[in-house]
Amino acid sequence: MTQMTVNDAISAALAEEMRRDPSVLIFGEGVATKRRDLLGEFGPARVRNTPLAEGIIAGTAAGAAATGLRPVIDLLFAPFLCYAMDEIVNSAGKLRYVSGGQFKFPMVVLAMTGAGWGVGAQHNHNIESWFVHSPGLKVAMPSTPADFKGLLKAAIRDDNPVLVFADIALGYSAGEVPEDIDAIPLGQAALRRTGDDVTLVSYAKTVGTCLAAADRLAEAGISADVLDLRSLKPLDEDAILRSVAKTGRLVVVHEASRLCGVGAEVAALVAEKAFASLRAPVLRLTGPDAPAPASFPLEQAFVPQADAVVAAVQSLVHGALAA
Repeated sequence: MTQMTVNDAISAALAEEMRRDPSVLIFGEGVATKRRDLLGEFGPARVRNTPLAEGIIAGTAAGAAATGLRPVIDLLFAPFLCYAMDEIVNSAGKLRYVSGGQFKFPMVVLAMTGAGWGVGAQHNHNIESWFVHSPGLKVAMPSTPADFKGLLKAAIRDDNPVLVFADIALGYSAGEVPEDIDAIPLGQAALRRTGDDVTLVSYAKTVGTCLAAADRLAEAGISADVLDLRSLKPLDEDAILRSVAKTGRLVVVHEASRLCGVGAEVAALVAEKAFASLRAPVLRLTGPDAPAPASFPLEQAFVPQADAVVAAVQSLVHGALAA
């Protein structure tokens, strides 16, 4: 095992995949400046800074993918993907289908998202569900360095476009990464903690929030399954349903706003396929339907916290017992 930050895990995955496959290249906003180790090893033909023109970057990547390359592009902050929606959603996401399978589009889009740096509304907006809703795209949003490394490897090897969102607050968080870790298949959730009374489903930084809440709930005699989705599309439906069948209660936690979010999809899935197992209503704890504030204290208030998770679970458990 090696201690590694999320940022280091991303760099390690890129380096290993570029050594493994000469068709992998990375370009984007500040790539060669931020990743000088990659530039030194692979040269400017495979590691390249670009102008701040997200649509051109994404369109170039789609074209490169169609010709047999495996581009990774870094568009910095998630809201900047708004400038590249046509190229990502309307081109990369659809052209494999439109071509009748004649072309592959193995491109990866990296972007940072979420609260943690006080970067303000135009740099902080959790838009992952937009891309989950878009056909032809896959979406990953890990919570640990090991998962960032393994899922990024899988994304680079995938023959479809994959968006990998990095929660800003996790960039310098450290964790153990196995020396021999290989690609972690997209579409497999990770059970971070086991329990019998409630299922907490989350992804990215709020997985840590759920784990902290689970510790406090255990002190009150309530045990929780904590399920880290890791991959939002494909979604590990079996893992969600298996856990809810055991616990009978579900709370979904994420920073993105509630309306049409990933939590809504998880809630609908359970209502459709595990309704008989439910002992209480499904609850969602999310960020508000508002632009993210730049103030750090307000930004923290914007994100669901462990206190709210504990209160939600206690309302479900005690409410069900009282009934």
